[in-house]
Amino acid sequence: QLDPFYASIILFVGRAWDAITDPMVGFFISKTPWTRFGRLMPWIIFSTPFAVISYFLIWFVPDISRGQVMWYLIFYCVFQTLVTCFHVPYSALTMFISREQSERDSATAYRMTVEVLGTVLGTAIQGQIVGKVVTPCIQSPLFISETNTSASMRDVNMTHYTGSLTDTRNAYMVAAGVIGGLYILCAVILSVGVREKRESSELQSDEPVSFFRGLKLVMNHGAYIKLITGFLFTSLAFMLLEGNFALFCTYTLGFRNEFQNILLAIMLSATLTIPFWHWFLTRFGKKTAVYVGISSAVPFLIVVVVLDSNLIVTYIVAVAAGISVAAAFLLPWSMLPDVIDDFKLQHPDSRGHEAIFFSFYVFFTKFTSGVSLGISTLSLDFAGYQTRGCSQPSEVNFTLKMLVSAVPVGLILLGLLLFKLYPIDEEKRRENKKALQDLR
Repeated sequence: QLDPFYASIILFVGRAWDAITDPMVGFFISKTPWTRFGRLMPWIIFSTPFAVISYFLIWFVPDISRGQVMWYLIFYCVFQTLVTCFHVPYSALTMFISREQSERDSATAYRMTVEVLGTVLGTAIQGQIVGKVVTPCIQSPLFISETNTSASMRDVNMTHYTGSLTDTRNAYMVAAGVIGGLYILCAVILSVGVREKRESSELQSDEPVSFFRGLKLVMNHGAYIKLITGFLFTSLAFMLLEGNFALFCTYTLGFRNEFQNILLAIMLSATLTIPFWHWFLTRFGKKTAVYVGISSAVPFLIVVVVLDSNLIVTYIVAVAAGISVAAAFLLPWSMLPDVIDDFKLQHPDSRGHEAIFFSFYVFFTKFTSGVSLGISTLSLDFAGYQTRGCSQPSEVNFTLKMLVSAVPVGLILLGLLLFKLYPIDEEKRRENKKALQDLR
């Protein structure tokens, strides 16, 4: 029951907070001594229980008339910080399990397949538990006459609304408990099943340098800057699409009862096609895979807006979007280890900066998610969006078309243009691999 404006403020502040915590966590990880569990695994183990508690409190509605904004702002920032303590070392594990580029690429493909599968599982759990609560849509006041009969009907509807709101709150907390349990289970499997190899990331000539000098070196590395900039725009495009596709299906296309299945089609398509993109990048190269995979969504995004409402066409677009989503999230992560190898060759006297590379990558992932949610919420609020309304003004339908088609297409084209500047092709990868072997 928060005003959409305050919800946007919470999201923006939370992402700004990430701008501070992500590099700080990377710094502390780079300074963490090796233990019998490794350097990264203790961060994952100790952050997990606190992350689960803060996640549950995000979905809890406190019984206070004032201060709800501060409640959600505080616990949202705490949760984002604890997720950083998990996600940065988890992502950086790729560099600590093997020296071989092919093995790192394979590990990245497996990791992204399971991450997308986890998103499908989370979507299904949240959708099924919360979806069982009947939440009737609300008629616009313009269509309610001021008669005694309509007044009494409004009283009945309000009573029904209050009861369903309580049930919805309880359903969200149940879903949070289930997902929190899965969080703990997966963290246990990870900590028991994965072992870090200290020698995988170190060179014979390594000498420690200060964090701030290392940070300056990392942020001045041209290949890294070009990669994360292209990644920023393509990720924002697909997050805008995913974040608004349910509303687009419900109001603009009129498929109120199908949007959960359509969203599931996107995520299942992404899960199933990640192995294909892993084969494609090994066969044709990573830059070619980026161009083909991400650009393949553009014609379908245009078609879904131009053509009249059609359920079959919508499902085809959903599957096509999922194929591109798989490429957009797998390929930049598989290219990051190549950038780190390139950095090591240019700066052989620096070591321990893997966490810094991955921390900024994690930050941009969460930053694009927050920017996407903020843009969507503010745009729809300005367009006159009515929460849980049975219908929406024409301005809202136009805004939704922009958010799922025109804006993502523009961001995809901009991101691909930036990827064009990325200097590490397949020939450069092979040269770096041989040079690193000689250096070791």
